[in-house]
Amino acid sequence: MTIVGLALFVSGAALASPTPRSESSWTVYHGNVKGSGVSRVVKTVTTSKRAWTSPLLSGELYGEPLVYSRDVFVATENDTVYALSSSNGKVVWTRHLATPVPSSALPCGDISPSVGVTGTPVIDPSRNEIFVVADEFIAGKPEHFLVGLSTTSGATELRQRVDPRGANPAALLARSGLTLDAGRVVFGMGGNYGDCATYQGRVESVKETGSSPIIFTVDAAAGDSQGAVWMGGAAPIVDAQGNIWVSVGNGSVHSSGQAFDHSDSVLELSQALHVKQYFAPTDWAQNNASDADMSTAPALLANGQVVLAGKSRTVYLLNGAHLGGIGSGEATLPAACSNDIDGGPAFSGTTVYLPCVSGPVAVRVTTSPPSVKELWQSSVGGGPAIVAAGEVWTIGQNGVLYGLNPANGSVRQQASVGALSNHFSTPSVGDSLLLVPTSNRVVAFRARA
Repeated sequence: MTIVGLALFVSGAALASPTPRSESSWTVYHGNVKGSGVSRVVKTVTTSKRAWTSPLLSGELYGEPLVYSRDVFVATENDTVYALSSSNGKVVWTRHLATPVPSSALPCGDISPSVGVTGTPVIDPSRNEIFVVADEFIAGKPEHFLVGLSTTSGATELRQRVDPRGANPAALLARSGLTLDAGRVVFGMGGNYGDCATYQGRVESVKETGSSPIIFTVDAAAGDSQGAVWMGGAAPIVDAQGNIWVSVGNGSVHSSGQAFDHSDSVLELSQALHVKQYFAPTDWAQNNASDADMSTAPALLANGQVVLAGKSRTVYLLNGAHLGGIGSGEATLPAACSNDIDGGPAFSGTTVYLPCVSGPVAVRVTTSPPSVKELWQSSVGGGPAIVAAGEVWTIGQNGVLYGLNPANGSVRQQASVGALSNHFSTPSVGDSLLLVPTSNRVVAFRARA
């Protein structure tokens, strides 16, 4: 383990954080390793008045706020991690990890003016440690590091380079959220917006104490490339057996006459990152050619079914115990959205709220016979939703937070929060707050248990 001392500000309050209550925490993308995005603790949310607004943060926010031990944690594109007091939003500590990568140093992309921490971090409460993947500009070149920081003080506890051997770091973006699985940090890698240069999608797993990454590579055959594991910013999903589920974007294979390359798919991987099973639609190669790939995290429902969607705007219902390979889904719902479906879904029971960019889509599935039906589609919001206090919460590109009726998608509450930096901003819940990331601040509303 290498510890590097960089700029750090700590207030005295950080050293006296009380023991956290698990029901007040939100320590991973969409609240748990299954990514359900559902809080069953919060009973009411009030958006008529803000609880607090954080100070202006250094760099844009692409990830979801996390909550742990009475603090709110966010990381920015300036390679800066913040701990904010959940009581008033003031900075408890901040850690500037390194110089972020200037956008001009990348072959393409849509994050500007710099790329630093893009994916949502993850917190291990047993270690009081927060992990981020940082894109850093070192000796005039980009490099990616998995960094672990003390949640109490911001002190560096882990610093591990995670660029795959032989890869071009400038062509890689750590866009997915991070998750934890049996003492390891797991995350996806893809390319910059535009799929320029040559890269291969990856799933990486690193011990929390530091280790060389275990890596699964998409499009691994000679001459193949792309296949990003990005999922609209969602984190890999961990099932009850500790297996890892991801969806994969478009690959470079555009003809079904060529060998399947694991692109445009959902994969179930073992903890050692070996493929256990997969699903891809029959038109996977055509989807690759038209950039109509999978871009949501798979929703693993309690009944064993799996819901998947993406830029093709088709919703797929799968048997989680038998994904079946190419074209063997249980049911489909075509044209479910007028735009891309990108990001982490929220789901409860057999209802799934899909993150359509033009407004969330609610679908319900059945097992006998297997079917997936649309309940409603909203014309507001569009960022990946969560469910809390009996409402579906989504953030629109107009800078408005919406609380929707889960029965029909009608607007029950709304509040202006400010400009966003991306299409995938998603709220979170913790410490009696509903937290909303804007371009460079966090806005908090009261959420009563």
